[in-house]
Amino acid sequence: MKNLLCAVAAAALTSGAAMADSPVVLKAVGTWSSLTNFQKHEQPFFNERLAEASDGGIVGEIKSQSGLGLKGFEIMRLVKNGVFDFAFGLPGYVAAENAIFEGADLSSLTQDIDTQRKVSEAYFPTLEKAFAEIYNAKLLMLYPFPSQTLWCNAEVNSIEDLNGKKVRVYATTLGDFVEGVGGTSVTVAFSEVIPALEKGVVDCGITGTMSAYTANWQQVATHAYTLRVGWGLAFGAMNMDKWNSMSADQQALMQTEVAALNDRMWAETALEDDVAISCITGGDCAIGEKGSMKLVEPSASDLAARDKIATDVVLARWAERCGEECAANWNETVGPILGLTASAK
Repeated sequence: MKNLLCAVAAAALTSGAAMADSPVVLKAVGTWSSLTNFQKHEQPFFNERLAEASDGGIVGEIKSQSGLGLKGFEIMRLVKNGVFDFAFGLPGYVAAENAIFEGADLSSLTQDIDTQRKVSEAYFPTLEKAFAEIYNAKLLMLYPFPSQTLWCNAEVNSIEDLNGKKVRVYATTLGDFVEGVGGTSVTVAFSEVIPALEKGVVDCGITGTMSAYTANWQQVATHAYTLRVGWGLAFGAMNMDKWNSMSADQQALMQTEVAALNDRMWAETALEDDVAISCITGGDCAIGEKGSMKLVEPSASDLAARDKIATDVVLARWAERCGEECAANWNETVGPILGLTASAK
């Protein structure tokens, strides 16, 4: 009997040690498989870097939302329900739950990437709290896609030419801009934009510069109107229960590695605008085939009109949607960076 008890105890200890040595497996969903962020950053981070940095203690498995046939709007609900442990996505796609998610990337307010990073960092605690309360998720990073501009299968040579146009958007704040210039906003999934442009469902689409090029929008669009109307700010968030199941050392390693990933993605995005615009409009292109879209750069009057719409329409509408407390928080965090005040009109 004594020998039997010893054997059982030894087996239990061995089993416990095996369980302790078992890696943490993180099931992740990324953004779009055709785009730089997924190919060069999200996928290698989960499929390679995590295991390497943790000596096999954390193992990632990632699939793109486009590969899974997801449209983006449902991703954080799936994380909340534990279908995925980690997700990369766009706050604009989850803003239907609460307008607070739009606050770090309101259309047209931020015009350079350095300022956009300051805005993102200032608003991070606000989004961190919202992700935790609404999605039971730990927000770990905010990173940008390239400049969000307009790609049209129509004659567009100035901001006035957007009046009456049907424009694809993926976020309410972009719709506010489109309606501010007299256009009609149309929500179309990224994967469906090319046929929408071909069939005249939309006249223009808003997306990032490199996103448009790598998705071959140049095959159907004729005018590249480089009026910057946003950044396509994205997030990386983890199911809170999964996060809490990790050891303190694993959490620390995860935060360190995610911070390094975040820095790499900001640095890459800062370089992509010029490359993509050159490629898509027939200029020098070392990354693929040249497009032949007409490059239309905004005039001084276009920029002035955009700035007026940004404050009088975009910011005011968002403040109305988000509420007094939300707007007051924005005024304390982001407002001083941009020199703006959010108030409903």
